[in-house]
Amino acid sequence: MEKDHKAISKILVGLVDINLIGVEDNLGEPLHVHIECSNSQKQCPTCEGKVHHNGLRVVEVVDLPSFGRKVILFWSKHRWRCANKHCPQPSFSDDDPKIAPSRLRLSDRAARWATYAVGAQRRSVSCVAKELGCDWHTINDAVVAYGAALVDDPSRFGAVDALGLDEVLFYREGKYHKQNWATTISRCETWCSFRCCSGSRRSQSKGLD
Repeated sequence: MEKDHKAISKILVGLVDINLIGVEDNLGEPLHVHIECSNSQKQCPTCEGKVHHNGLRVVEVVDLPSFGRKVILFWSKHRWRCANKHCPQPSFSDDDPKIAPSRLRLSDRAARWATYAVGAQRRSVSCVAKELGCDWHTINDAVVAYGAALVDDPSRFGAVDALGLDEVLFYREGKYHKQNWATTISRCETWCSFRCCSGSRRSQSKGLD
């Protein structure tokens, strides 16, 4: 059993390599959890030279709910400046993808959870956004980013014994109502979609081995 207050706090937050700075508990608002990296840079990642502290910036990241409360991480990212005047990367900030990806407003664990909720559980993006306390675009950006990596992984299909082509008349276009088709290429055993593309099954079946 852990009895050290600092250790207990870090366990409850559930992130590694961080220092817990503090928690704001304002009535009717999400919990504001303030953190910083515990393994801040001691040398330049490009030239491995000495670095000098150059201030910090605070980044807000939506996290998973905790104890029935919505949570926002306030990540204090320390800025660093390389002492080497000829370094191609003169300045940089703390970065840890285990906490949050640099271009998303969700924590890594929240983004993974949201991707599973939308992709596997078929929950709507707006529903997931409401549960986490953020906007639609925040969830959608994370699902697209994390989902693309899953879709591009060829190992997700396993051995394929048979392919199925599902052709649907998607819409008619122009004066002469030209037919535009959408074809889904799927694995027959589990109906796992490989690809969804425009065009008839005749055009999409070309090149399939």
